[in-house]
Amino acid sequence: MKILIRLPNWLGDVVMSTAFIESVKQIYPDARIDVIIKKELGDLVELIGGLQTVHLFSKPEYKGLAGAYRFGKNLRSEKYDLFFNLPTSLTSAVIAWASCAKKRIGYGNEGGFFLLTNAYKKPANVHRVDEYISLLEQFTNRAITGRRVKLDNDTHPQPNKRVLINFNSEASSRRMPLHKGKELINMLTAEFPGVMFTFIGSPKERAFIDEICEGAHNCDHIENSAGTTNLIELCKLMAGATAILTTDSGPAHLANSLGTPTVVLFGAGNEQNTAPYNKQNLTVLRYGKLSCEPCVRNSCKLYGIPKCMELIDNLNIISSLKLFL
Repeated sequence: MKILIRLPNWLGDVVMSTAFIESVKQIYPDARIDVIIKKELGDLVELIGGLQTVHLFSKPEYKGLAGAYRFGKNLRSEKYDLFFNLPTSLTSAVIAWASCAKKRIGYGNEGGFFLLTNAYKKPANVHRVDEYISLLEQFTNRAITGRRVKLDNDTHPQPNKRVLINFNSEASSRRMPLHKGKELINMLTAEFPGVMFTFIGSPKERAFIDEICEGAHNCDHIENSAGTTNLIELCKLMAGATAILTTDSGPAHLANSLGTPTVVLFGAGNEQNTAPYNKQNLTVLRYGKLSCEPCVRNSCKLYGIPKCMELIDNLNIISSLKLFL
């Protein structure tokens, strides 16, 4: 049997989909499993075991629905038996349909149900990991147990204490406010004088981190590594770290999947749906006293800056890190 899985488009969602991939391998132990993944995230597949062919999809190269159809048509020669479609976009459903896989399984959102052979209703108010696995359960009529999000890792923590910090997010409503970031890093370096604090992020986020670090105390215990690592290098850095302090973002899921102790600060976004899945070595912090919490907006319409992030108690953040240092 040949199975193709269309993985999600966002870093954190791809990490969370590893539990789905593992479940597919358990139900179909003799199957060949291939994946489609966003080209920018392709390196991550190195850390997902048991996969064969990786098809890299790029929207700039395959624009619009016509491009999606052309990409899917190129897969017909593989003669896939099953196509699991994890995104709910019409574009991904078109790829599934164009591939001519015998069975095309997914959630029937955005009009894509008529392009699938097996379209199911997405469960409401469940964690993203459980949402993905529910698709497999509905198709196979089998219950999936032992769910775990995991990336392969052969790196061990270094003897010198290093805490990674990610104050970034694609959504401004989940990003650390600048003034709070400055205040917090000064408190952290004062509280933990023997720890190196390393900021991580993408190249476009480096300037924001530079602003946070500008004028900071104890600069010899702070470094800005944003934009200096690819995904595999970032994973190795995470796996060797003592802990990570992060906003609700892709790096939070990466660290959690690698077993690194993780403290996650939630602003917008619902931790019941998108917090890192593995509960061991995980602390989730939210202010929780605003009437608008939690929301799912990408920007804060009420306060301009994410008040829910700003009001998380710095002492609670420090106390949570102490558990791992």
